[in-house]
Amino acid sequence: MDFLNDKRIVMTLDAGGTNFVFSAVQGEREIIDPVILPSNAADLDKCLATLISGFEKIRRGLSSQPAAISFAFPGPADYPRGVIGELGNLPAFRGDVALGPMLEEKFGLPVFINNDGDLYAYGEAIAGYLPSINQMLKKAGSPKRFHNLAGFTIGTGFGGGIVRNGEIFTGDNSGAGEVWLLRNKLDPNMGAEEGVSIRAVQRVYAEVAGISRDKAPSPKDIFEIGTGRRTGNKEAAIEAYRRLGEVLGDAIADVMTLVDGIAVIGGGIAGAHSLFLPMVVAEMNTTYRNHAGEIYRRLAQQAFNLEDEQSLGIFLKGESREIAVPLSHKKLIYDPLSRVGVGVSRLGTSKAVSIGAYAFALKQIG
Repeated sequence: MDFLNDKRIVMTLDAGGTNFVFSAVQGEREIIDPVILPSNAADLDKCLATLISGFEKIRRGLSSQPAAISFAFPGPADYPRGVIGELGNLPAFRGDVALGPMLEEKFGLPVFINNDGDLYAYGEAIAGYLPSINQMLKKAGSPKRFHNLAGFTIGTGFGGGIVRNGEIFTGDNSGAGEVWLLRNKLDPNMGAEEGVSIRAVQRVYAEVAGISRDKAPSPKDIFEIGTGRRTGNKEAAIEAYRRLGEVLGDAIADVMTLVDGIAVIGGGIAGAHSLFLPMVVAEMNTTYRNHAGEIYRRLAQQAFNLEDEQSLGIFLKGESREIAVPLSHKKLIYDPLSRVGVGVSRLGTSKAVSIGAYAFALKQIG
């Protein structure tokens, strides 16, 4: 589908624990000033009234009737049926709330709700990192193209989503891509999120610097300390992001074992990638040893840091060569370099989620 030139309008929502941000998207871009309303996260009646009010304000500002409502909302949830379960950051939702059917009845429009990690990955697959990499491969003269993407977001938590051949992989229980529940390499009794999040960076910085956790700087400040732009404990800052990179690399390697595609990182901590991405790729390229003492690669593919110019160049060039077809006069171009790549979002997380929600709705309604 040509989402960029589609004239249909989809109303969207960025649902946070503090504020709800309503907007509308057409042709992969926002066409109206967002409406920001307090989420009233502790009161279900007020929260539902906010949802209705926000979408009503957006609809009044549109020049034509929208085709659908589509947005990300926290889980657990039965997303295909629009039923939201018990939420941590929106305590108003205690028990099963049929949010999608309620909005469909109120607005007379199809309503699509999904996980923010899924929609982020979909936006990157539709209009972000995946087409960008494939365009660079084409420009480099490589026959290689990628069709699968795993998206990872790092911020307050650790989220993810999987897109396979242009389709979101949601799972039978709307639970695919829940990467925060992967095992934490550095502390196997904990989930990966305890090593890949804002609190993880601050905890390690405080630990190494010998200060209390409540005195730890923000992740942005820790990044600037680690890069010498701000005074502080540089050793602690570098170690905080090194450990994040090790846990994140282990998690991405697990996902790439199954997905075999491009990995793209977004979220508030993505801006510090120069301190952790080399460790991510190094971890993905580690080896295993069997009982016979033989060493083999952690991944069947070689992992590349797509934010590093030299690494990107090797990734794009590959090992393309012309080979002969047996018992024929024909020849073909073959690239035997089995590879995956890890990069950082160019769209930004919010825009990727918005485009993902827009494209998902249009694809569902046809």
